[in-house]
Amino acid sequence: MKRFYREVSLVEDAAGWRITLDTRPIRTQGGRAQVVPSHALAEAMAAEWAGQGETIDPRGFVLRDLADFALDVIAPDPAALCRTLAGFAETDTLCYRAYPDEPLAPHQAERWDPLVAAAEARFGVTFTRTAGVIHRAQPPETIARLHAHLATLDPFALAALNTLTTLTASLIIGLAALDATAPIDTLWQAANLEELWQADLWGHDPEAAARRDRRAGEFAMAARFAELVRQG
Repeated sequence: MKRFYREVSLVEDAAGWRITLDTRPIRTQGGRAQVVPSHALAEAMAAEWAGQGETIDPRGFVLRDLADFALDVIAPDPAALCRTLAGFAETDTLCYRAYPDEPLAPHQAERWDPLVAAAEARFGVTFTRTAGVIHRAQPPETIARLHAHLATLDPFALAALNTLTTLTASLIIGLAALDATAPIDTLWQAANLEELWQADLWGHDPEAAARRDRRAGEFAMAARFAELVRQG
């Protein structure tokens, strides 16, 4: 699609911030008013539009897509996504470990135990850790407490959390990444611990590395989206 606008501006109203293209307010991909809660987020989204060349590249609208997902999909029924995200806690990657005699096990304990313990302390829950891939249910009170916390998050935070959790298969990591002081690179490395360990052991696959780098960028952008929302 050819670029059809010249000027990108921001407008504040009672509901929040809107982006205009040549004074015309943008709507979401679902047709709703695209109103975001913080000036910082609106400014970053406006930069996505301003940074387009003569031909619009849809891949350049990561923040816009997250905002539209929040407004079009989550806002009408946030409880549905809360249920989905709480389900990740049942099979959280950080709770499924190698057997104690396997070489990977101490690396998992070193990198994952502090993250699990921090989540347990923060939310007042207990996670069941297990060796192998056979499912072990988490305590019902753990799932209930996490679900209750998810229900307190606004649609924009949930949009970021959905990406963070889905990319890592870990609600523990996703919730940690929402924190303003979260070490995003460290969290991503922890989520990919087994893959990186296997690559160091058997050799690196360029295609796998490129895929991992692409997903790391998506993870970082979701964390940035959450940070921009918080600045409101």
